[in-house]
Amino acid sequence: MKLERLKRLTEIPGISGFEEKVSEYISEEIKGKVDDSWIDNMGNLIALKKGVNGSNQKLLLMAHMDEVGLIVKRINDDGSLAFYTVGGVDPRVLIGKKIYIGNDMLPGVIGFEAIHLQERSRVLKTPDLKQLSVYAGFSKKDEAKKSVKVGDPIFFSTEYMQVDGRAIGKAFDDRTGCEVLLSVLEDLCDYPVNYDVYFAWVVQEEVGLRGSGVAARQVKPDASIIFEGTTAGDNPELPEPRWSTRIGQGPVLTYAHSGLVLDRRIFETILETARSNRIPFQFKSRVVGGTDAARIARTTSGFRAGVIATPSRYIHSPVSMIDIGDFENTVLLAKTLVREGKVLEK
Repeated sequence: MKLERLKRLTEIPGISGFEEKVSEYISEEIKGKVDDSWIDNMGNLIALKKGVNGSNQKLLLMAHMDEVGLIVKRINDDGSLAFYTVGGVDPRVLIGKKIYIGNDMLPGVIGFEAIHLQERSRVLKTPDLKQLSVYAGFSKKDEAKKSVKVGDPIFFSTEYMQVDGRAIGKAFDDRTGCEVLLSVLEDLCDYPVNYDVYFAWVVQEEVGLRGSGVAARQVKPDASIIFEGTTAGDNPELPEPRWSTRIGQGPVLTYAHSGLVLDRRIFETILETARSNRIPFQFKSRVVGGTDAARIARTTSGFRAGVIATPSRYIHSPVSMIDIGDFENTVLLAKTLVREGKVLEK
């Protein structure tokens, strides 16, 4: 099955603070399907699909639009660009990667000293970010300044592709979640429910969970579900106790993570829904890392939430991998939860 919209979503550039193109695309996709939508001061895109009988209950579904990336911090005398990371990015995954710079999508490459020129003692050491530079065809600082400025975003240049039931691309964290929300919205057009469903595509999750609290405060939901992309870790070179999840084993149900033990009622409802509908699932076996659920739990008086994720290998890198079956089962679980509405039961 070719996931054309997921392909488009992953290929759109949208690091934290520069999510506008993702928001514009989703805004077009939801036209005519929602009863109301708006973009708030943070840049969150929020939409409402009203229930059919005027119930005052509200379910919030949330995913973040931003991806990890880089940002220009200095233009060097030789025309190369120094940069900071935006979100958690290991310098080792950057060497030799193709990128785009700024809104004009200027192509470039991340360069590093060739192995022939390195001292033997340095070959296996992780480079410092200050040892890496972006080269975009300039030979002088003044030349580069005509096209690039400090503060410009740097996006990974990765084309989406599918191979033998797997999808390879960038930004599965969290464009998979963005697509889950779009799929649920389409399902609601055919199978309406008797309560209000809010959708929040939020910003700046990767730099501190910044947009979600702002969105939740506007909606004030009775319950919420966060849809995420999470690390797999089932790499052959890693010992199994370090595996957080495995691709090919189904959606990931999270009972706790850094900063939050998830609402037990919602967690049990998600678990029972998966079991009763024979949807494969797995538990996240490590609690490192956090999600927007932690932010909305400490917003105003707190909002209870559950977390469901699509597992991804090589997450937070220019090239990651998901199992298409995992993703499709995440969509199925999301649709089933919304149709049944049990997460709203007290």
